[in-house]
Formats: sequence, structure tokens, C-alpha cells
Amino acid sequence: MILNQAGTRRFKAYTSKHLEELLQRTELDEAQRLKVRAVATVLPFRTNAYVVDELIDWSAAPDDPIYRLVFPQADMLPAPDVDRLADLLKAEAPNAEIQAEANKVRMKLNPHPAGQLSLNVPRIDMEPVPGMQHKYPETVLFFPKQGQTCHAYCTYCFRWAQFVGDADLKFASDDVGQLLSYVRAHPEVTSVLLTGGDPMIMGESVLRRYVEPLLEVGQLESIRIGTKSLAYWPQRFTTDPDADDTLRLFEQVQAAGKNLAFMAHFSHPRELDSPLVSQAVSRIISSGATIRTQAPLIRSINDDPEVWSSMWRRQLGMGMIPYYMFVERDTGPQDYFAVPLAQAYEVFRDAYASVSGLCRTVRGPSMSATPGKVCVDGVTEIAGQKVFVLHLIQARDPSLVGKPFFAHYDPRAVWLTDLRPAFADRFPFETVVQDALLSA
Repeated sequence: MILNQAGTRRFKAYTSKHLEELLQRTELDEAQRLKVRAVATVLPFRTNAYVVDELIDWSAAPDDPIYRLVFPQADMLPAPDVDRLADLLKAEAPNAEIQAEANKVRMKLNPHPAGQLSLNVPRIDMEPVPGMQHKYPETVLFFPKQGQTCHAYCTYCFRWAQFVGDADLKFASDDVGQLLSYVRAHPEVTSVLLTGGDPMIMGESVLRRYVEPLLEVGQLESIRIGTKSLAYWPQRFTTDPDADDTLRLFEQVQAAGKNLAFMAHFSHPRELDSPLVSQAVSRIISSGATIRTQAPLIRSINDDPEVWSSMWRRQLGMGMIPYYMFVERDTGPQDYFAVPLAQAYEVFRDAYASVSGLCRTVRGPSMSATPGKVCVDGVTEIAGQKVFVLHLIQARDPSLVGKPFFAHYDPRAVWLTDLRPAFADRFPFETVVQDALLSA
């Protein structure tokens, strides 16, 4: 491992070209490893030395949860697709042929869920604005061009299409001026979320080019950064050469009267174990920023209430705010990772019941679906019918936020589109979504 001048380890990435070498650490046989590599031609693979050396328990791989979090699984995709790609790899087919076949599989995986390409793209003078999304009135998402990769990729990632090298599937922009113009033209926007990828993959000087101009926009109350860097590379805030400069930038945001909110992704308690994480969290909070934690509920990784209650308690003790438990989104290998909504509610309920009130800032299980963030509040019986009770935490139509609605109970349902309305002909948001589709 290369050392920098301070004697700390530099970031070292591993990609699909290192996959066979890394898989040698497992007990997978040659045929199994070939199928893993076949899946990696469709879904992106990237990890780093910190994750590989510090987080994964290789003695438990391939069943170790952190291993499953970042390494492709042979059965993540339909067996015929995996077998076809494995045959091409084994035959050493030309890369163009392999990629063409991989792309066919990708197109079956709903690469951009919840209307991202049609309903959420903002417009200036009727022209779509690249690298931005505007789904909820008060919040604009911006995808900085240099931040469209991550320190490591999660196997469940709903933004996997950002990382497969297809420009038609990617959101990205480096036009900060266009972002500022759009926000100023929409006074209802009070928050900008820098997302990706992971904005914290950018160095301080690049990050500053996106953050500093936002400090001059009076209407903005908060700047949010969606990141998994605290889990996958906490050195970004401790020993990286620009760590101190980054913290000074965070202090500048606070001094400008804006709230800097870290939306930090932690999927498993082991990601909190390293003293580096505690140090990084402490430094970020000392800058005046807040850290809110969130992650999806993922089968075989964290589908256990004790995993969640442990995470929330430890996060609270470190000064972070538990924020969201999400439902795995309807994209990529959803069939592999999804937990039925009824089970998701039970996991959330049991975890929620076992923590103190200070941890109960968390919300979920929540689906980031086309109409908005739909929360499963419970399962009950009304007028002899067993139903899900749901509400919108956030919505395209703000008038729908907080209003309960009902769906027939279905123990197999994993997503909003699997549900049927109860006590009504349609869900309350259906007209809003239809109107949005017609105007897109």
C-alpha cells in the first residue's frame, strides 16, 4: 500500500479488472467466480482497499454482509442472462460483443425508476436542464460532473446506471451557473442536494466550485450532500491531504447562514466500527454540519431488526440523527434484494420499538416512488378487510403530504405498483402522476 507524506494510506480502488484476484479470497469455485464476473459485466463493480481490508470478514465470504454489500452475486440476475454472459467470457469473446449482450440485460432492469428521465428533469425556456432533477417543490437535486462515481459501489444501488459508461443513462453537469439561474427563477426552492455518485469523491477545490456559489443565494436554507464516504472512506475527513480544507469549507457554509446536512448512508453496523469513522463524524459535526443517516432495507444484508436498532443507537451515540429506512427501489436487481413490504414494516416496527425516543427521528419503511416518498405505517383490519396503512412523507403534490390512504394487504408486494387501493377506486396520487406524465 502506498503511503502519503503523513504516513497514512492513500485511496486505492479496485474495479472489475481486479475481480478475479479478489474472488480468490473466497471459497467460490471457478464456475461460481465466472458467474460473478458475468454479473459484473452488467452491474458496476468498484471497491477500495479500506473496504476490502478493514470491513469484509473474508472467513465468512460470500455470506459476509459487507462482502454482499459490494461484491456481485452469481444469482443477482436471471440465470439465462448470467449463463449467456459467462459463456461469452469463457470463450474470450470480443469486448464489444460482451458489452452489447450486457446492455440488453441492463435495459430490462428499469435503469431510471420513478420518472427520473421524464418527470423530474427541470426545464429552462422549455429546454431540459442536464444534471438536475426537481421532483419536490422545495428541493433541487444536482449531479456534479466530477462526483459521478463512488469510493465503492453498493450492489443494491438504485443509481447503478450512473456508473456503466452509457452517457444516455447518466445525469451529470458542471454548469453551476445554470443551477444558480434555475434556483433563482424558482423561489420555492430552499434546498439543493448534491448527489451522484458521491460528491465527496471530489477534492476540496472541486467541491468548493459547486458549494461556494450557492452561499450567495439568499433563498437557500440548506445544502445537502448525499454520501457514503463515512462508511467506505472515512479518511476523506481525517487523513486525506485536503481533509482540513474540506472541513473549513463546511464551516464556511455554516458561517453563511446555511444548514449543511450530510445525508450519510450506513447499511450495516460494521461500517461504524472503525475509530476513523468516529473521528470523521466528530470533525464534521464540529464544523457545524448535521449528519442524518439513511439506507435501504436489503435482503441478506440488513433484514433484521437488531441490525437496525444497533445502527440507530450507535449513530445517536456518535452524534448523528437516524433519518430514513428505505425500501429497495424498483430498479437493477430488485428481485434479489427486495424485502416484502409486510416484512419490511415488521423489521422497522420491531427495531423502532427497541430504541429510545431520541432514535425515533427515523422514518420508514419508505418507498421513493413516482408520486413521492410513500411510508408504510402499518397493517390493520378495517371493516373486515386486512389492509396496509400508508401516507406520503413527501409528494409531487404537497397537498397530499401526511394524508393516510389504504391498500389491500398483499404479503408478496415489494413495491407501490404491487398494491391495489382499498376503500377507493384509485390511490389519491394517481391523477397527479397521470397529469405529470401527460405534461412531460
